[in-house]
Amino acid sequence: MDFVDSGLYRDITDYAHDTPAWVRHLAEIGTEAGLLVFVALFAAGWWRARHADTRAFAIAALAPVATAVAYVSSEVLKSLVTEERPCRAVTGAAPSLAECPPHGDWSFPSNHATIAGASALTLVLVRRALVWLTAPLALLMAFSRVFVGVHYPHDVAAGLLLGAVVALTAVRLATRPALRLTEAMRASSAPPARWLAGPGPRSVTRAVPPRATHPRRR
Repeated sequence: MDFVDSGLYRDITDYAHDTPAWVRHLAEIGTEAGLLVFVALFAAGWWRARHADTRAFAIAALAPVATAVAYVSSEVLKSLVTEERPCRAVTGAAPSLAECPPHGDWSFPSNHATIAGASALTLVLVRRALVWLTAPLALLMAFSRVFVGVHYPHDVAAGLLLGAVVALTAVRLATRPALRLTEAMRASSAPPARWLAGPGPRSVTRAVPPRATHPRRR
């Protein structure tokens, strides 16, 4: 079955075969490497938030959970749409650089793009400055799935949008319960719970300088 963007898919995969070998190899491993970068950012965000206020920690803890919810949503949608991979369905296209997934591993939406979109958005909720890293990384990861020939352009566009929307919704719905759980963990008598949630912000008390005494005038 040819979709509207099948021509664009052919153009991208043809271009991919004209690029240097190192570019093709980098594209093949780039998506998985990008996922590892997101995992590292999740871990860093959690560790940093252990010394932040309750809300900041709750958002940091929810970020990977919301991304997992987005991934599950993508899998459910895949099983409903059952779109064949373009590396088998598009006639006249160049062979895919990556191994074409087996029949039954459906194409729409892209799981990798969904995870990338969800990760990028939730990490921005954790720390806004990360948008300059997470947004380009998510777009690059999504494009790489078309570049290596295993997804249509609409697969990755839908995946990015699905991941962002589902993850944002999940964070918004779960923030209040996460706040209560964070407070309970920080007040818990169990050391593992207190370690996971962290001590929270440290209160800084400033020493009040003693009042200067002046001799009385007579």
